[in-house]
Amino acid sequence: MASSNDNVQIALIGSGGMGQGDTELATSIPGVKLVAACDCYDGRLQHMKEIYGKDTFTSRNYQDILARKDIDAVIIATPDHWHQRISIDALNAGKHAYCEKPMVHAIEEGKAIIKAQAESGKVFQVGSQYRSSLTYLKARELFQANAIGELNLVEAWLDRNTAIGAWEYSIPLDANTNTCDWVQFQGDALKRPWDPKRFFRWRNYRDYGTGVAGDLFVHLLTGLHTVTGSHGPNRVFATGGIRYWTDRDVPDVMLATLDYPKSNEHPAFNLLLRVNFKSSLPEESFGVKFIGSDGVMTTGYDGIKVERMPRPNEFDYTIDSLADAMQKKLRTEWSEKHADADVQVKPDSAESYDTSTQNAQLEHHKNFYRSIREGRPLIEDATFGLRAAGPALLTNESYFQKQIVFWDPEAMTQVRKAS
Repeated sequence: MASSNDNVQIALIGSGGMGQGDTELATSIPGVKLVAACDCYDGRLQHMKEIYGKDTFTSRNYQDILARKDIDAVIIATPDHWHQRISIDALNAGKHAYCEKPMVHAIEEGKAIIKAQAESGKVFQVGSQYRSSLTYLKARELFQANAIGELNLVEAWLDRNTAIGAWEYSIPLDANTNTCDWVQFQGDALKRPWDPKRFFRWRNYRDYGTGVAGDLFVHLLTGLHTVTGSHGPNRVFATGGIRYWTDRDVPDVMLATLDYPKSNEHPAFNLLLRVNFKSSLPEESFGVKFIGSDGVMTTGYDGIKVERMPRPNEFDYTIDSLADAMQKKLRTEWSEKHADADVQVKPDSAESYDTSTQNAQLEHHKNFYRSIREGRPLIEDATFGLRAAGPALLTNESYFQKQIVFWDPEAMTQVRKAS
């Protein structure tokens, strides 16, 4: 553990847009200094020197970064297929690690990271910022206070309508096998001829990324698990397709339904997930709606809205078809049973909570460095990361296999059922 007065010297491994954004936030925290950067494209390494100084050490090979004694922690923002290997190597090299979500490219990679974290004693945090979000921490407080009664359904969506939102990232004019280390980039993935689209738009390809599931569903699951305390679903089914953005092998429209079993924190409930990269709105649309027996709680980027709804307390029109004496008897019995019922809340009753003052990504990085400096409990360790990534990645398996898949949320293991 570093003392509160020590600098934490960090390195960035994977210096693309997300990595550079993470580094900008991290180095805005007093006492955090970038000293090295790694990437497979020379232009990004040049840009890191332009931002952080010509003395910044750069390399195409992350092992050069891990070998340096002056580095305390690393940010891992590579394509997904590198996450597990670099995370374990970093922990084994005595470095603290902040790994972008999803924690793994394949579910079976997860437990090795959990083991490496435990054995190394180092801080390992997954970079899914809704775990540190004021929105979801407040929503958790409201949920635990029974603000909406018993949960029965959650609807979560993240829709986009831009090229950048659909991962059509910029390709530099000098992209070639001299400026880009294609061999290093591919790693253990299937070896293919040089392709600048695969190199710079890797999220569109299963060889390197995890598509909608790993990029976006995992965010929604992180928020949901933070609020409910759930460890995950036990049944997953997904569908969708490649509809508008066709230059890829992963869907740009994806829908999933997940069944969550009963736990100590909540009754059984269902989850609906949706992502559409050609939505009906010009701006990004995001939300998680928790529907309960007594109300609805909706979370978004800037806040929470709680709408309390009364339980049904009146007879429907079919009572009028009964004999008058039976109508009277039914109404009398109902009134006697509900004599002590709480005063009903007006259907339009609502409360709002503004959380727009917090930068959740910055707070997530602050939590990482608090854990390093002060030994504070981890906000999103490898176990939490796998419980969010596992069900998300199962939506991919369901989609591509065209079948329902099963998950053991406690054991964090896919369940193979006999056909």
